[in-house]
Amino acid sequence: MADQINFNLARYLMSAPSLAECPPESGVEVCFAGRSNAGKSSAINTLTNNGKLARTSKTPGRTQMINYFTLGSPEYRLVDLPGYGYAKVPLAMKREWDRNMAQYLQERETLAGMVLMMDVRHPFQEFDTTMINWAVEAEMPVHILLTKADKLKKGPAQATLLDVRKHLKAANADDLVSAQLFSSLKKTGLPELITVVNRWFSQGPQEES
Repeated sequence: MADQINFNLARYLMSAPSLAECPPESGVEVCFAGRSNAGKSSAINTLTNNGKLARTSKTPGRTQMINYFTLGSPEYRLVDLPGYGYAKVPLAMKREWDRNMAQYLQERETLAGMVLMMDVRHPFQEFDTTMINWAVEAEMPVHILLTKADKLKKGPAQATLLDVRKHLKAANADDLVSAQLFSSLKKTGLPELITVVNRWFSQGPQEES
């Protein structure tokens, strides 16, 4: 059982080009996923209060490695999954990415949950739905960050959040998948994110039934 995690202690551990080169399956991991332009690296940097921890790039998809960060102990790790949706990538590479991510989400025994970034202005892109389906099949909790909430006024942002929650309920996924508004720029929603990720680290990976 983890005590409250001090995310300020996050440190880069390693980058893995494939699942075979990931760290041994011990401890607890929480992964971050999202389209290349959804603000994933910025969310990780905001959570850890370190603007340089996860590299942000103006070229979507430049970071295609699985990046690991420890949280004061090698037993607690954040995992930055490769951004998806970048242009000019061969179809074969995209298919390989699909296989790797499906395997990681469904078979990685140390994985306790996934934080999925969606631009609040463009939720539920094809990739987002695919990631949620993989996670739900593995009975793994997902927490959606509707990022860049500062780009919308409060009313439209709240309306989008309600629509997302209605969509999840209609799909019978609301018991595993939660959602919130988030802004890295204004740190909107940061306490809620910290609470969710801390709970996952405390509970550990879900036991197979």
